[in-house]
Amino acid sequence: MEELRWRGFLESVTSEDLDAFLNAERRTLYVGFDPTADSLHLGSLIPVMALAHAQRHGHRPLVLVGGGTGLIGDPSGKSAERTLLTVEKTRENAEGIRRQLSRFFDLSSEERGLMRNNADWLTGLNLIEFLRDIGKHFSVNEMVKRDAVRLRLTERDHGISYTEFSYMLLQAYDFYHLCRHEDCTIQMGGSDQWGNILSGKELIRRILGRESEGITFPLLTTSTGRKFGKTEEGAVWLSAERTSPYQMYQYWLQTADADVVRYLKLFTFLNRERIAELAAEVEHRPEAREGQRVLAFECTAVVHGPGAAQSAEAASRILFGDWEQSPSPETLWMLAREVPQAEVTRAELDGQLALVDLLVRSGLAESKGAARKLMEGGGVYLNGVRENQVKRQLSTADVPWAQAMLLRSGKKNYRLVMVKD
Repeated sequence: MEELRWRGFLESVTSEDLDAFLNAERRTLYVGFDPTADSLHLGSLIPVMALAHAQRHGHRPLVLVGGGTGLIGDPSGKSAERTLLTVEKTRENAEGIRRQLSRFFDLSSEERGLMRNNADWLTGLNLIEFLRDIGKHFSVNEMVKRDAVRLRLTERDHGISYTEFSYMLLQAYDFYHLCRHEDCTIQMGGSDQWGNILSGKELIRRILGRESEGITFPLLTTSTGRKFGKTEEGAVWLSAERTSPYQMYQYWLQTADADVVRYLKLFTFLNRERIAELAAEVEHRPEAREGQRVLAFECTAVVHGPGAAQSAEAASRILFGDWEQSPSPETLWMLAREVPQAEVTRAELDGQLALVDLLVRSGLAESKGAARKLMEGGGVYLNGVRENQVKRQLSTADVPWAQAMLLRSGKKNYRLVMVKD
């Protein structure tokens, strides 16, 4: 609890004695993730990191993929009814999320950590038995007071369906089921899950007579009030196919000074001493952006692995002017994914290809005249070196990397020129 507290994870807890409850014995804690897409996004990292900290402190994490609840949809935080996913799409999304989450935890044995899918018990429930055994413990009077329901009831255009209204029963049942079968006594989630967690805690008390607790995390915004994990292009995803490691690295690198220390606490495993050092750097030498660079590397490594973080860091250096003589194949692959490409053959280079022709072919200039003007103005760089001789001819000696050259016009307009045999 102290680790979560100083790092800024805590919004609310169900008991003032939660520290003692956690210290009394090894606990199993769970967080649920509904498969509304085939990937989680950066906002999901807060509960993921909190659960990872729990495992590092000796507790057992239980990752719950909501293959069952995902068929219904959580109304929390939503102003309108969700579009229901098909069974096939829900199953596909659940498998994608399961693969992602397995990277964050040691699931080598069930003693170390658990991963479950609530479709395994929810989809087989008998409706009459569920209403008799579970539904009788819920007061509709109390349910309509919950923010997720109350706000929707005031919306004339949308309202709330019985399907979504029932969601809190299913989540409460999850907590009860996991407590009964997996000895899970703590549920964690975003602050919008507070009511659902309380429902599960009460259901466990009524049926099992056991103590259980809950922890919620703050919904994060940037210092400017913008929703965390969002860019103008949309959400930043944990999937490398949706958001590349380089793009994720750039997202963290652009963190405002006012946010960087808070993010270092929430999204890295760096200790207090190292974060204090970086906080001093941010305060006294903000122009160096050391905090942002460490944040970008550590967070990209947490999600995609150290190798991908190193390649993203190297690609970033190259594209921002810090030339590298021998980048790794992984770095070149990352550059190829992020930068538009052009192609030349070795035969063309051996025959003395004019740089102005390559500028036109690559799309960096509309015509030879425009290319010459660009070069004369000092706006053309080949492999990090300014080229202003309009008669400059290229050869295989201009290929510094394994089958690639880097061409740039202006500050950020790049082309990766691939050299084919």
